[in-house]
Amino acid sequence: MRLPPAILANAEEVLREILRFSAPADTTLSRYFKDHPRLGGRERGAIAECIYNVLRNKSFYTDFSEAGGGATMRRLTLLGMSDAVGVESLGGLTEEEVAWVERIMQIDRKLMHKSSRSNMPKWLFDKLVEQMGEEETLLLADGMNKPAPLDLRVNALKDNREDVAAKLLEAPIRSTPTPFAPLGLRVLQKPALQNLPLFKQGHIEVQDEGSQILSAIVGAKRGEMVVDFCAGAGGKTLALGATMRNTGRLYAFDVSEKRLSKLKPRLARSGLSNVHPVLIAHERDAKIKRLAGKIDRVLVDAPCSGLGTLRRNPDVKWRQQPGAIAELQQKQAAILDGAARLLKGGGRLVYATCSFLDDENDFIAQQFIETHPDFELVPMSKVLAEQKIALEMGDYLKLLPHKHETDGFFAAVFERKPMAKKAAKEAEQDSEE
Repeated sequence: MRLPPAILANAEEVLREILRFSAPADTTLSRYFKDHPRLGGRERGAIAECIYNVLRNKSFYTDFSEAGGGATMRRLTLLGMSDAVGVESLGGLTEEEVAWVERIMQIDRKLMHKSSRSNMPKWLFDKLVEQMGEEETLLLADGMNKPAPLDLRVNALKDNREDVAAKLLEAPIRSTPTPFAPLGLRVLQKPALQNLPLFKQGHIEVQDEGSQILSAIVGAKRGEMVVDFCAGAGGKTLALGATMRNTGRLYAFDVSEKRLSKLKPRLARSGLSNVHPVLIAHERDAKIKRLAGKIDRVLVDAPCSGLGTLRRNPDVKWRQQPGAIAELQQKQAAILDGAARLLKGGGRLVYATCSFLDDENDFIAQQFIETHPDFELVPMSKVLAEQKIALEMGDYLKLLPHKHETDGFFAAVFERKPMAKKAAKEAEQDSEE
């Protein structure tokens, strides 16, 4: 059954707005669908897939949309929609348009200029080539330009992976265990999960395998005092709480009340009672100072460019500006410094980003070690071995989609030296005064 001709006009309308890059693509799409309630599920799915195809393949599509006759925006939309549902599923096309689309789809992209083939802005392509070489950059680009799978984390407080997989199959939803995260399931299609009893009752949460690994390397234990310093909507907070078996105290800090509010219904489903959401003004908030020197483990999932999430948010590479990276570095360093004050002697600090840029990762980690002599780096190989995660890494965790089938993640683990206990106690006394 063909889609109605009007679907292209709808897709073109929302694409025009999204390509202004004044807001995240998913936000603009959600608003557009809300304003157009007559669009059915099939139409919405086709429009969304069209938009994300254009964002992933913008350089390639644009090169050919600007050549030849017809309006550029319609041709751009036509390529995205044809890639999403097939040109034969579209109604109202001329013979010339069908022939043009079929011709473009047959092009071997490997013959194109490497920068264009990568579908990245030039500044990002050049930076990555400098960082990892041309061949690796193109492999990364290919990985980032594919849609992400749907990963679930099983809530170990309520269920186990094998039983959840069996219950999903009854739905019927096929899944396979994630290769590295012990509680992860990769769903082989993209079903609506919100109506499943498993989801409603908190047995599963949507969480990329990379994010699950990041939660695991914190190594949170029963009865500890743990802080998720930039908790956001709390995906990693929930994973940490379950790892702690709902014991101890887990603080979820964030500067955004809106983000923390999204954690509340997830907490209610999870069955966790050891989580304490805390709204903070900044990394030097008095609420943080009161906990100085008392915390066993801190996770800093720092604000970053978000480039590691391009499989899900391909608009980020077009909205992100190179000048913003330097501003982010200052913020990352300040947050890490503020979080470090929380740890007691022997306590662990995990710095993480969803980015693959050394500027936000290795550079910040090395700078921290140089300016904080009371901390030492714990090699990631050791941390992963402790958690029985079969990943080969050096000093840092570096997850990449073309190598690990996860989002792009970085993490470094630091430990406060035992001799720093005295300094931590002094920090605690200062906070009490």
